[in-house]
Amino acid sequence: MRFLNGAAPAHDLTYSDVFMAPVRSEVGSRLAVDLATSDGTGTTIPIVVSNMTAVAGRRMAETVARRGAIAVIPQDIPFDVVADVISWVKQRHLVHDTAIRLGPTDTVGDAIHLLPKRAHGAVVVVDDDGRPIGVVTEADCEGVDRFAQVRHVMSTELLTVRAEADPREGFDQLASGRRRFAPVVDIDGRLVGVLTRQGALRATLYQPAVDSKGRLRIAAAIGINGDVRGKAAALLEAGVDTLVVDTAHGHQERMLAALRAVRKLEPGVPVAAGNVVTAEGVRDLVEAGADIVKVGVGPGAMCTTRMMTGVGRPQFSAVLDCAAAARELGRHVWADGGVRHPRDVALALAAGASNVMIGSWFAGTYESPGDLYTDVDGRRYKENFGMASARAVSARTADDTPSTGPVRRYSRRASPPPACTSTRPAPASRT
Repeated sequence: MRFLNGAAPAHDLTYSDVFMAPVRSEVGSRLAVDLATSDGTGTTIPIVVSNMTAVAGRRMAETVARRGAIAVIPQDIPFDVVADVISWVKQRHLVHDTAIRLGPTDTVGDAIHLLPKRAHGAVVVVDDDGRPIGVVTEADCEGVDRFAQVRHVMSTELLTVRAEADPREGFDQLASGRRRFAPVVDIDGRLVGVLTRQGALRATLYQPAVDSKGRLRIAAAIGINGDVRGKAAALLEAGVDTLVVDTAHGHQERMLAALRAVRKLEPGVPVAAGNVVTAEGVRDLVEAGADIVKVGVGPGAMCTTRMMTGVGRPQFSAVLDCAAAARELGRHVWADGGVRHPRDVALALAAGASNVMIGSWFAGTYESPGDLYTDVDGRRYKENFGMASARAVSARTADDTPSTGPVRRYSRRASPPPACTSTRPAPASRT
């Protein structure tokens, strides 16, 4: 990237300060543009879902990996749960969505609870052998007693798609049958997934992010407190594809010590660390062992760091400087936060980021972990909360062991550690 006048401005810029001037191009179609990254994460589109408890879970990880992105499971989650999530995502199909299934004697209330968990909006009713016998949608449950059994409300006019059918075949079958959704069955007729028209179409446009064994990729985060080495080793053993060492203020001695401890494990997967906003911060983290540096202090939608503490830097300039420093060292940066519009992703990539980390866009989707609520006006929403809110901090620090090292105290003139705190509803949307 270069500035039109050949020189960077003397002041820092944020995304809203910048536009890209069009230049002569040989690209004939947007579909001809390869967005695969070279930072070792294996993403085929440059999107990373933030390690936020209200955003990234197993449904999110599965869904975005099918489209070429990667989700980072938060450090707040107990390790046994994270290990199960990693294993679960690794077993998901590269094209078919995971089905929501119930038995014929399960209740309408059970269906109502499960329907918002998936964007495809249907529950497949299966018999004792796992074969589909009906489908239940939200419309089928309207005005029905919640204790009624689903066999009394399900639609039994089923169209099924063979598991071996490619996305185009599946789409054509759905289109000719005038269906938006169909269960996917194996050779024995047992349910193995579901396919929608939209899902089939997207599978022809996007390449999934897969590991060397052809399984969906997933990342996970750890903090810099407690047994960093042990936590990192456990995640690596569980099969994580990218390890993220995360704290709000990444340019500090404890982060550097944590990175050295992780690097001694010879992880064999990319190690991302942050957050920083300066070239010096990038150099220090790379020297300590980071392959990727997360850039951004305070730009996130849930973040009040800049307003409460005065700490931070305009995100475009931060990414630009940090990416240049990383490039000199043969490393990469992720632009973390500050994305309000799709243009901001393009600007972050132009500034040199290999991936762009986003949370708020995904918080209100069906795949985010939270429950779906409806307000008094009938609008649907999900709760979204920052990672330094009381709710998130209490979960993150519940098992932390107190430090046995010396406690270093700072005067009031020292810069306070950045923090991101907020709780706000996110409107629900389909992905």
